[in-house]
Amino acid sequence: MWNPLKRIGRSVTAAPSLRDPLSQACTQAQMDEPAYAYWCAAIGEVPRTHRKQWEFCYILQALARNGMLAPGLRGLGFGVGGEPLAALLAQRGAAIVATDLDQTEAQALGWVDTDQHAASKAALNARALCEPEAFDRLVDFRVVDMNAIPADLAGQFDFCWSACALEHLGSIEQGLAFIEQSVECLVPGGVAVHTTEFNCSSDDDTLDNASTVLFRQRDFLQLAATLRARGHSIDITFDLGDQPLDQHVDVAPYSADKHLKLQIEQWVTTSFGLIVRKAGG
Repeated sequence: MWNPLKRIGRSVTAAPSLRDPLSQACTQAQMDEPAYAYWCAAIGEVPRTHRKQWEFCYILQALARNGMLAPGLRGLGFGVGGEPLAALLAQRGAAIVATDLDQTEAQALGWVDTDQHAASKAALNARALCEPEAFDRLVDFRVVDMNAIPADLAGQFDFCWSACALEHLGSIEQGLAFIEQSVECLVPGGVAVHTTEFNCSSDDDTLDNASTVLFRQRDFLQLAATLRARGHSIDITFDLGDQPLDQHVDVAPYSADKHLKLQIEQWVTTSFGLIVRKAGG
């Protein structure tokens, strides 16, 4: 019987670990690791088996394991919406430039009505994760279109991140181009961490040229080849896990728990994280 969650094509066989993350998919086993509970507590959340919460934990752990959570470093957040990461990173001493789409454009796309857009700097510390004076000093907010990153951001940051934003840039091609461009914002040796949608059903047919796109294994392998050709580093595993929730597919209306994989149209998708270290440094 055909299994829609069985990967096809070339892949790295290492099982994904949150303690030592690679570029990898969300799996149930990672949510049982101490690092998951640690980062949930750090952002003021109770651990749930939900891929969006995993994305925050994954980004923070990836930055931590790559030496990016240290005072005096500079970070750039893309499409930050109402996420808690900018405030937590500032609380750890990093200077942050948090960016999001223009308010009018975000309203037209529906991000404002669904509370997925940051209208102001103050909204980024809604959970009071960072002391107000430190937050005001360390965090700046700026309007940035992820399809047209301003040239003055190039080469300025130790790290950058985005949480499930790049699949909304219009196409797979535009999403991959954004990742490449985000690396150009880093200093040599800097680290980019992004999460996005991953097609678990097919390495051929997928959702493209839409408000949400689903990246395939071959898209990430193409990206990795391009980045490595430029001297950057990226290690990928496509293991999708073997525990019960790794086989469960949530369908609309989606639940607040048991939500690692879900169905979008005819495809099964999950969250996938990408870690890129820039050449040099």
